[in-house]
Amino acid sequence: MISRDSYFKAYIVYLILNGNVEYALNLLSKYHNISPPRVRVKRVKGCSRALAVYSLRDKTIYIQSGEYYSNPFVILHEYYHHLRNYGGVHRGTEYKADEYALDFINEYRRVVKSLV
Repeated sequence: MISRDSYFKAYIVYLILNGNVEYALNLLSKYHNISPPRVRVKRVKGCSRALAVYSLRDKTIYIQSGEYYSNPFVILHEYYHHLRNYGGVHRGTEYKADEYALDFINEYRRVVKSLV
């Protein structure tokens, strides 16, 4: 049986895949009771290798290229940094951000598989 939480995570991934990134981040932020980050497509000076970067100062996810805008792994990875940094204290790592994003993606796959 698939839990309500699994459906929520799958829905978030579905929204991101379909380009509704701001709506997905608003839902996640409402769930966590925090304000949502902004999302901008912009190259960040000094971060040329990163696909995306979270800025604590701006509370913004900067995506290097529009092609990554609908990438759930990139968006959820950076959202994890927003979530962990909320309140001004960094408590996250890259490994944990990867795990957070993969958890959502794996739930999406599981829900889709159960529907087919």
